Amino acid sequence: MTSIRRTGWFLALAVALSCWMGALGSLRGVAEAGVIASRVEGADLRAADIAKVQTFLERKIVAQKLVDYGVSPEEATAKVLSMEGKELHRLAALTDRAASGSDSGADAVVGLAVLLLLILLILWLMNKKVVIR
Repeated sequence: MTSIRRTGWFLALAVALSCWMGALGSLRGVAEAGVIASRVEGADLRAADIAKVQTFLERKIVAQKLVDYGVSPEEATAKVLSMEGKELHRLAALTDRAASGSDSGADAVVGLAVLLLLILLILWLMNKKVVIR
């Protein structure tokens, strides 16, 4: 008998929720669909892709690798400007996936400092002491 009393609240909750879902399910919403026009036109897309590839080619590491392979930055820029739309867009998409290494070591130093502070904070929260001798 006590188990029935204990589960009575569950049964009442289940009935209330099923009534609520039935009421919400009976309301009908309006679904509308349509074609959304792209705001980026062909010329704008090409200009954006060229700008993205140009900024990638202006990095010190990329420019140095081009010179190491015997390609001047001017030749690379001329080749990018002569590419077709699909090739240019694919190259711009690949530059997004390229490792975003920095030209200086400042990012690595900041990352290591944040990591060190995080480790010290965790040790402090665990009431551990760091002793440097």
